[in-house]
Amino acid sequence: MSADQPILIFGYGNPGCGDDAVGPDLIERIAAMQLQGVACITDMQLQVEHVIDMENRDLILFIDADASCADPFHFSEIGAEKDGSYTSHAMTPHALLQAYQQVYGCHSPPCFLLRIRGYQFELGDAYSAQTTANLNAATHLTQQLCSNPDIGQWRALLTA
Repeated sequence: MSADQPILIFGYGNPGCGDDAVGPDLIERIAAMQLQGVACITDMQLQVEHVIDMENRDLILFIDADASCADPFHFSEIGAEKDGSYTSHAMTPHALLQAYQQVYGCHSPPCFLLRIRGYQFELGDAYSAQTTANLNAATHLTQQLCSNPDIGQWRALLTA
């Protein structure tokens, strides 16, 4: 965690469950671009230990698959929220932000959530064709966000 990587992009999901892999796959695409000032992390799920990764960042983007949002994705700003997930093996981004506040005694950097619409989530499923198109659109948005690390510009792109 350093000042030379002020943006953290965190994609999570299960690569073995079809469209659930869309978060880590998007991170792989962004990491391959080697964008200056961007740190990329993937995991199967969010854990309380990930608060350490959030320290000293200016902007944070969480990326996950979602079976309920509209195509191609939903992009929103999020805040800390205590929910039941902090006691489980997998946390929501909101609960992770709450844990950040508890650990560091201050608010987290501004955080956003990109939920990419998926359709097939069973073990062994391949990507659906629509999710591939959604991933392409989300990649374009993420590249646009990373090229302009201004919170005002990020907020201007929020999904209505």
